[in-house]
Amino acid sequence: MFDLERWQEIFETLSKNKLRTFLTGLSVASGIFILVILLGFSKGIENGVKSQFEQDATNEISVRTSRTTKSYKGLNPGRYVQLTNESYDAVERKFDPYLEYRSKTFMVWGGTVSYGNESGNYRISGVLPDNQFIENADIGTGRFVNHSDVVESRKIAVIGNKMKQDLFKDESPIDKNISVYGVNFKVVGVFFDPGGEREESQLYIPITTAQRVFNAGQDIRNMSFTMKMEDNFDKAVKKSEAISQGIESQLKEIHIVAPDDVSAVRVNNTLEEAQKIYSLVATIQAVFWFVGIGTIIAGVVGVGNIMLIIVKERTKEIGIRKALGAMPMSIVGMILQEAVFVTMFSGLFGLVFGLGLLELVGPQIENDFIKYPQVDFNIALTTVFLLVLAGAIAGFIPAYRAAKIKPIVALRDE
Repeated sequence: MFDLERWQEIFETLSKNKLRTFLTGLSVASGIFILVILLGFSKGIENGVKSQFEQDATNEISVRTSRTTKSYKGLNPGRYVQLTNESYDAVERKFDPYLEYRSKTFMVWGGTVSYGNESGNYRISGVLPDNQFIENADIGTGRFVNHSDVVESRKIAVIGNKMKQDLFKDESPIDKNISVYGVNFKVVGVFFDPGGEREESQLYIPITTAQRVFNAGQDIRNMSFTMKMEDNFDKAVKKSEAISQGIESQLKEIHIVAPDDVSAVRVNNTLEEAQKIYSLVATIQAVFWFVGIGTIIAGVVGVGNIMLIIVKERTKEIGIRKALGAMPMSIVGMILQEAVFVTMFSGLFGLVFGLGLLELVGPQIENDFIKYPQVDFNIALTTVFLLVLAGAIAGFIPAYRAAKIKPIVALRDE
């Protein structure tokens, strides 16, 4: 394997036709390069999808309503379905054994909030304590809305980090009063959100306080729940689908909505969405693997072809070697070593070039749907190993043919 004379002979053989060797190596390197780039992009897509779901709980069921589109029980279409505390309580009671976190929300968009000389328009959300976990809000300083805040309708607020930067700059906002539509609220916490500045440009207050301050009565804007997780993902999806359908049916019955009215009551299930999107991502990854491996196979076939040509060109030389006592396995080893060298060197070149390009270009192309395009190094090395193995297999046929050459026939070859 490490015979210096053998390696000198291999380099001499390959250098006799530099263009042919270069093109063969290029086809192999291109195959690995394309596979690395495709795998990097597929990983980036997977990471992007995961980051989208990380913004909220992955097992969330949320309910929003709109206007009816169908007549039902004497009621005309066009009615707005208004969720209330009562409808939320009914759903919570019925499905309580299956729920982990639950919250109802009353929301005001573009509310005027000020502190000192600073002011801005922010989303104001009246919520329950569990909303922190449903929205994956991370408390940086202070605390979130608690049960006592809700029961006593306290005028407290938990503000997003972007809002804190806008209004307070470098000053600590904890225990400071902000004005919300002219009503003073004491800041008790600052939160961070995986959704970034958009989600952090809002403040949370107790829902009972929001309903009083904004004269909402018993009205709420939406309701959200998270399910108790199952060990089996498919089982969890089926259960969440059943609960989603149950919640939808119950709310349609409470608010007198036609069962086939798909617009009036909309139940969104993140587990169902995750299953569909992850299936799509898996399909994309499978296609990328298929294309990449197909390109590699084309390169390996090229290696096999060039080795056949080399054997044909060296027929007389092989005959002389055998006439001088060279063993068939020695001939096979010589041809295989050349095939393995071409595939391994070209494969490693394509791998390094592909990884380098991903490292260089990856950060420049990141967006909401492509994040951290990269390739697992172990997978990359395994791919190169399999490529070398394939190169050895591709070189075996020419090597076997060379070993079968009879010296007398080879010496007659022109």
